[in-house]
Amino acid sequence: MKAPAPEDGSGSLQRGFLGVFAYSRRALELVWTTDRRLSIAMVALTLLAGLLPAAVAYVGSLIVDAVVHAAEWHRHTGAFELTPVWSLVGLEALFVALTAAAARGLSLAQSLLRAQLGQRVNVMILDKALTLDLAQFEDSEFYDKLTRARREASTRPLSLVIRTFGLLQNGVSLLSFVGLLIKFSPWAVLLLAAAGLPAFFAETRFSGEAFRLFRWRAPESRMQMYIESVLAREDHAKEVKLFGLGARFLDRYRDIFKRLYAEDRDLSIRRDAWGLGLGLLGTVALYGGYAWIAAETVAGAITLGQMTMYLGLFRQGQGAVSSALRAIGGMYEDNLYLSTLYEYLEQPVGRATGHALEGTLPGDGIRFEGVDFLYPGAGAPALTGIDLHVRPGESLALVGENGSGKTTLIKLLTRLYRPTHGRILLDGLDLEEWDEQTLRRRIGVIFQDFARYQMLVGENIGVGDEQAFDDEGRWRDAAAQGLADEFVDQLPSGYQTQLGKWFQDGRELSGGQWQKIALARAFMRRDADILVLDEPTASIDAGAEARVFEHFRELTAHRIAIVISHRFSTVRMADQILVLDDGRIVEHGSHQALMAADGRYAKLFTLQARGYR
Repeated sequence: MKAPAPEDGSGSLQRGFLGVFAYSRRALELVWTTDRRLSIAMVALTLLAGLLPAAVAYVGSLIVDAVVHAAEWHRHTGAFELTPVWSLVGLEALFVALTAAAARGLSLAQSLLRAQLGQRVNVMILDKALTLDLAQFEDSEFYDKLTRARREASTRPLSLVIRTFGLLQNGVSLLSFVGLLIKFSPWAVLLLAAAGLPAFFAETRFSGEAFRLFRWRAPESRMQMYIESVLAREDHAKEVKLFGLGARFLDRYRDIFKRLYAEDRDLSIRRDAWGLGLGLLGTVALYGGYAWIAAETVAGAITLGQMTMYLGLFRQGQGAVSSALRAIGGMYEDNLYLSTLYEYLEQPVGRATGHALEGTLPGDGIRFEGVDFLYPGAGAPALTGIDLHVRPGESLALVGENGSGKTTLIKLLTRLYRPTHGRILLDGLDLEEWDEQTLRRRIGVIFQDFARYQMLVGENIGVGDEQAFDDEGRWRDAAAQGLADEFVDQLPSGYQTQLGKWFQDGRELSGGQWQKIALARAFMRRDADILVLDEPTASIDAGAEARVFEHFRELTAHRIAIVISHRFSTVRMADQILVLDDGRIVEHGSHQALMAADGRYAKLFTLQARGYR
């Protein structure tokens, strides 16, 4: 399968040479603000490393001429005068030592910057993730951007800066070479520059093609990573083994690799074949220059020492030209990959416009007024025409089949999503006008698919209230209210026990135990006046469920309580029951009223009750 030619953010970079430097300034600023002292050290060492090769070549030519002069003096006088030779040899040794020290210093600075910069870019990526809306995390295109940013872009800023400094170093070297070589002939300078151009154009062309492949294959790369997690994580291991899925998934993993490898192989073969062919032109130019310099020496136009210097300059000069052009080609490639980082970092986010800390009608509770919601890319709305009013001290139960819109309604209430139409009010004020942190502190929610953190037991409870995350007294109180204390006290280290199997001495809990941990999180929210439990007792036995809801009713005597449950023994306790079907409210009332109406709720209640007889 061949990659299409997608229209992407790299198009402008590939259309012009100026694209090479599109992100260079931003990368340099990033490195500078990461560690100024190391940045200054890199500049100084780069300049030193750029100047020293020409100095070594020049002193080398003086050594050869000094040796020739000393030999002629010996033939004429019979005496040895080697003091100038030893001085020049010592000076060259000093320059060579400084060259090695500069190279080591650059390597050290780059290594230290690489660690700091890699961490900083990863923090930038994760920090950006905290600002994004839930809908963006559920968008496959966004995940492609995130995957590309995390795979390559975290290493590219330093790579771009290293290449930039490499270009500076080679540029300084070339200027010093040119200053010496131009005395031989200006045409030699032009020959030197022209020798590296063919390979540079080939490298640049294939860098763009490699980047297009990188962007196009993000979904396949994500699928590979997903299959790795399925085959290598404990939460999938049971089903993979039980259903014998391992070989099938591994074959799919191999197939993706083979397809991607075939594309990489074809590109590598073409890239290296062109590079070899065009590189030979540079070799021909190099040895043409050698022949020219040798002929000029034989003709007596230059001395033997000058010949040695010019040969060295031509050889090192061509290497510097090639390195400089490779650096420019590499900068072009790094800029292409950096575009993925900044494309992700500049992803627009929904701006919280609200700043209100209290409503205009305190005590009015929650109102849904004509609320519709359509998931991005969906063909049909998830909720339609929702009208609802719940006051403090009242409880609401949501009933309906899976996919009827119950959890979506809760996500709208918590402002994880915005209504497509209509509005939601809290204490008389539209949710959009509330300060986000104030709103979130007023609502305690436990979703059915709650997170199971690979952390301590107490921390798993403490996440329910970030401000009391480390408060062990609060952990214990919340655990008692969620009935988790019964088994936590039996664990080896109590609330300090590591949960999950990812880390040493981790303990795994049963589904019911995890659900009690999740319930305890809800009870951590002492200041929340709206408590929402989405299928809170699905994995808990009936006796424990009754005790949980007794606690829940006591805690919510003056709060709003919203419960999603398929157990009608729980639902019947609510003051209001909302029956949803296909995103619409089809019935609304108390348990007694709905049973008397003998509608959908009554039929479902009777059907479930019959199963217990």
